[in-house]
Amino acid sequence: MKAQVHGDNIAVTAALQDYVDKKIARLTRYFDREADKQIYVTMAVEGLDHRVEMTVFVNGMIFRAEEKSPDMYASIDLATDKLEEQIHRYKEKLSRKLRTRGQRPQLRSADREAVADVDDEIKVVRVKRFPIKPMDVEEAVLQMELLGHDFFVFMNAETEEVNVVYRRRSGDYGLIEPQM
Repeated sequence: MKAQVHGDNIAVTAALQDYVDKKIARLTRYFDREADKQIYVTMAVEGLDHRVEMTVFVNGMIFRAEEKSPDMYASIDLATDKLEEQIHRYKEKLSRKLRTRGQRPQLRSADREAVADVDDEIKVVRVKRFPIKPMDVEEAVLQMELLGHDFFVFMNAETEEVNVVYRRRSGDYGLIEPQM
């Protein structure tokens, strides 16, 4: 599995690419060989910190880790460790769920429904309904700010799809668009 690596304010050297590929290889043992896998890595230098964001898409599941440290290689190690922990937790939940159903656990298959059915860990305590008005992204950000929220769900007037705007840790804004 080869990661797509790009840098913000940093040139991605062959040594960095090789190091990322070596670290990502540890994650492949958790998935089927034929599984649909994509890995995106973004490296950035922010002042004295080196930030690494890793996003792994496997059979419709998304795993994401972000880490900062004074050293780029240490950031890669920390992000990879965090991803490995997330994937391991996911596989353990899947294994527990399959055991309770009396099935033999197959740790190398991604079964989203089995994990979604785990009742002992996921509890919805409130449901909120509100009308969705078509608006552009700027208006949605303004509405989010007026409400004092960190995210806002809206109908994008341009695409006629439900989108989400959110405030990032850096203070900037992000937009989530559905992809079918």
